[in-house]
Amino acid sequence: MFMYQAQPPLEFIQPKYNPQFLRLTHLLLPLWMRAQTSLTQVEAENVETLVDLYNQFQAGKIRFMLAFRHPKTDDPIALGYLFSRIVPEVARHKGIKFTAPIHAHCIYDRGIPLWAGAHMGWILQHLGGTPIQRGKADWTGLRSARDLFVNGAFPMAAAPEGATNGLSEIVSPLEPGISQMAFWCAEDLHKAGRTEQVVILPVGIKYSYVTEPWDAINDLLTELEVKSGLPNDECNHERRDAINRVSTTDKHSLYARLLHLAEHLLSIMENFYTKFYHCKLSTNDGAELPSDKNEAIAARLRALLDVILQVAEDFFKLQPKGSLNDRCRRVEQAGWNCIFREDFKDIKTLSVVEKGLGNRAAEEANMRMWHMRVVESFVAVTGSYVRENPTPERFAETLLILWEMVTRIIGSDTQRRPNLGKQKANIIIGTPISVSDKYPEYKGSRSGARLAVADLTKDLQVSLEGLI
Repeated sequence: MFMYQAQPPLEFIQPKYNPQFLRLTHLLLPLWMRAQTSLTQVEAENVETLVDLYNQFQAGKIRFMLAFRHPKTDDPIALGYLFSRIVPEVARHKGIKFTAPIHAHCIYDRGIPLWAGAHMGWILQHLGGTPIQRGKADWTGLRSARDLFVNGAFPMAAAPEGATNGLSEIVSPLEPGISQMAFWCAEDLHKAGRTEQVVILPVGIKYSYVTEPWDAINDLLTELEVKSGLPNDECNHERRDAINRVSTTDKHSLYARLLHLAEHLLSIMENFYTKFYHCKLSTNDGAELPSDKNEAIAARLRALLDVILQVAEDFFKLQPKGSLNDRCRRVEQAGWNCIFREDFKDIKTLSVVEKGLGNRAAEEANMRMWHMRVVESFVAVTGSYVRENPTPERFAETLLILWEMVTRIIGSDTQRRPNLGKQKANIIIGTPISVSDKYPEYKGSRSGARLAVADLTKDLQVSLEGLI
């Protein structure tokens, strides 16, 4: 409810690493994982590389950042299991003794405690995490992360995609902030006369089901069909047919239903934004759609996401520049500026009328941010993800994205996601990327710095995609 009220500006949550709390977290992590997530198993590949980097870090030879894939909100749990269980075991086998717990200072979105609860902010704070507001130049957050990268007791960890995309096998376009921070670290070490090398370690995370959850997928698909208004008789008939066919590994009926649902939801949303927000869709202006149904859906989705974001951008007087991710972040920050206000720092001095008007502005901003949240769920969606490889994981991930949109539309809690079955996480440690080797290009000139950041971001993107 507080998100509808104008409030003082968001305060920076100062990192307060507590070693006793970390030990307790490591001890209870398996219980938490099984009780609060669908994860039952975490596996890892090429862990020796990570062990070697931690060994060099503790010897004062390097500073490094784990740049991890971020398909879902369970990723920090999987990484915590990697740090607390898998890495120490591999280190023991190699005869390496670490002088401190295996951990990382995580850079997290300042918005997480808003939707996950204030207790999550406390947990992240006492695990040594540092927050940052993504949609603006958050100099306080940047200074904190920069200092931890150079002087922190642990390596850094961050998701260069900036947010979850719900898809294990598609990497969203990376934000340049991780690369910029790595070069700042190299710069700060150079100025301090320190000899540590700076490294970025790409880390892939992929999820799979322990048992193929075709029945649960059918159930969720039927639920979405009913909620979106597809005929019940048709849904039930196709559902029964799909269950019979899936048992013989024929997924064509399921895929046909998924396409039908996607087209139906697209039509509903197109009509809604055309009728009530007077939007003009490029796909309705005589533009010829591809003959392939999947490509046509992708084209319609891109056009729809564009106009949905424009609804929010028009309200905040923002220009539609950059990628969908960039535009989402600007809308989010504009909304936050209306809710968390500098002129509400001393809220006791404000009159009842001023508070009431502030709450009205905050409520309207929150409503416009709702449109952005719909887009945010679909930024990585393509029209061919399931068709290319119709695994239960891809079916489930796509359906869960559609579920989130439908749930957001009807006003229910999007945090209570359906559990389609037990999962295991596979963490793949990539090949370290030397930032120090690229630093001479960065420090040469401003244009050289921009090019170096872009090249490093591209290298990291390619590396993460190679880990899928």
